[in-house]
Amino acid sequence: MNKTIRRASLFTLLLVFALLVRATWVQFYEGRALADDQHNRRNAIQTYAEPLGNIVVAGRAVTGSAVTEGSDLRYRRTYTNGPLYAAVTGYASQAYAPTQLEGIYADLLNGTDTRLKTVLDTLTNKRADPGNVVTTIDPDVQKAAYDALGDTKGGAVAIDPGTGRILAAVSTPSYDPSTLTDATTAGTAWKRLNADPDKPLTNRALRQPLPPGSTFKLVVAAAALEDGLYSSVDEPTVSPSPYTLPGTVTPLRNESATAPCTNASIRVALQYSCNTVFAKMAVDLGQDKVRATAEKFGFNDSTRDVPVRAYTSVYPTGMDRAQTALTGIGQFDVTATPLQMAMVSAALAHDGELVAPHMVDRITDGGGDTLEDYDAGARTTRIVSSRTAAQLRSAMQTVVEEGTGTNARIAGVTVGGKTGTAQHGENNSKTPYAWFTSYATAGDKQVAVAVMVEQSDAARSEVSGNGLAAPVARAMMKAALT
Repeated sequence: MNKTIRRASLFTLLLVFALLVRATWVQFYEGRALADDQHNRRNAIQTYAEPLGNIVVAGRAVTGSAVTEGSDLRYRRTYTNGPLYAAVTGYASQAYAPTQLEGIYADLLNGTDTRLKTVLDTLTNKRADPGNVVTTIDPDVQKAAYDALGDTKGGAVAIDPGTGRILAAVSTPSYDPSTLTDATTAGTAWKRLNADPDKPLTNRALRQPLPPGSTFKLVVAAAALEDGLYSSVDEPTVSPSPYTLPGTVTPLRNESATAPCTNASIRVALQYSCNTVFAKMAVDLGQDKVRATAEKFGFNDSTRDVPVRAYTSVYPTGMDRAQTALTGIGQFDVTATPLQMAMVSAALAHDGELVAPHMVDRITDGGGDTLEDYDAGARTTRIVSSRTAAQLRSAMQTVVEEGTGTNARIAGVTVGGKTGTAQHGENNSKTPYAWFTSYATAGDKQVAVAVMVEQSDAARSEVSGNGLAAPVARAMMKAALT
């Protein structure tokens, strides 16, 4: 064999070897990535070849599956009362990645979760029967929140303080997930929903942190009592009115010039929502102590899963004393979701302990057998002492009975709450955010609620926590306790 033939043969062998290496790489290394790629049509065909499992509320499925026509995707997702439960279910779409519970439990609902496979399924490589997601949502509380929010832009959350079960998670304006399920029509609905300036796809209950305003005063009061700055909610504070922000010549005033805020006790300061008291209290404590208490309640936690990942509620760092003062009234860079402020009231209602909030009771296989019980695994954390919790509950009752939260009163029910009206825009140029966080107790039943109204048709002078948010909370608490 001459030299040229030998070289050609060697080169050919190298090419064959390279092809074999590449084929092996693609099949055994890249194969899984290609199979899992969201653009792989085979995945969608497999997912929608059979009906999906269901998301269940109070024993009834709020999801379903319907046969399609003229498509290689045999089934599509359907929803019962879709807009009512959209903030809980999210959507499972033939065209877009699933969201909320539909996304988190996609493998369970489409039957590919390995926990669903029987021995026979494994031997035959048959797709298992899909599982179901059983939620903690109370349909009466959910509907009460949805109806009470009405045409406003806002969010609301209700929690059972003793168990951590989320009884309602509502965001308005909402959308119908059914419009996004069919690949042939989803594109039009997707464009419309994303172009809507009211952002109906935003989950305002869990994923829209905004300044909490005066509802944050509960956190500052808890920090002051836990630190020993004040021994009780009825001890007078050292609080001038107006209060000049430290290092500035800017006076901070109270909403009502006639409110008895000078040296007011924590009870009176919460009753009249005295800005001056809590701004100075935050400065006296210092930002580190306020932050430590806020973080115990759940602020700055970027891993809060319920199991939907909630956006982080923030208490900031690196502030000067004037900025720290503003955080004392829930302004500057403090942000919170309705979930977070419901957690504050839930911890105070539950004697200072917070049971981890969750909106899924359990997940089951197709036969109804439990695969995982989230109620049984809910973690309980001590946030503040029993004494601090009891004092703040008492002060919150004063807010509802005699203060700024009278619209939350329910006959025959013990209700405590805190209003908030947070500034929005430069120099408060835009419509303020209205907040209310509360708890209610009737016999052996208890509920904690937080409501945020981001925008409404009310006149600016009528925007307040008591005027807009408290009636929503009242409707939710009443539904939870009856």
